[in-house]
Amino acid sequence: MIDVNDLRKGVTFVLDGSLFKVLDYSHNKTGRGNASIKVKARNIRTGTNLEKTFQSGDRIQDVRLDFHNVQFLYTDGETYHFMDQETFDQPAINAKVIGDSAGYLKEGLEVKLTFFENEPIDIDLPTSVDLKVVWAENAVKGDTATGVTKKVKTDTGLEVSCPYFVTEGDTIRVDTRTGSYVTRV
Repeated sequence: MIDVNDLRKGVTFVLDGSLFKVLDYSHNKTGRGNASIKVKARNIRTGTNLEKTFQSGDRIQDVRLDFHNVQFLYTDGETYHFMDQETFDQPAINAKVIGDSAGYLKEGLEVKLTFFENEPIDIDLPTSVDLKVVWAENAVKGDTATGVTKKVKTDTGLEVSCPYFVTEGDTIRVDTRTGSYVTRV
């Protein structure tokens, strides 16, 4: 059991028999009385969001998680398949669990897979990934000096706002935390 004051972004806990991961956390202390802790969390198995307010001093059940370095192999549309770097096991995760992270996954990418009771429940991406641009708008002469951006589409289907000098065939580095363009590689 852990105190609700120990909840921070990324912490996983059990509430009413369901597994949740904290997305956002705020600690509010009024003049009198106990502090309240507001938590926005995502149900790891179903993908639904929960907003819950706890009183300071409440306790919740924490969980023990295992982490394995894995390599992304392929997707069949509904399931994403990985290979453990040490044991060569091939765990699979439902597309609902992957969510928006799917746009950063390309064959051969190494990620950290989170397990709860031998069940893969979440992935941790590297801070940046290199993706190939497969479609880009044409730049208009004169617009390149103003810092204007354009949308490009990568080989994984991810759309990113980039400077006008990025063209089809370029490889760009994208920050996985924000989804923003970092540099041309």
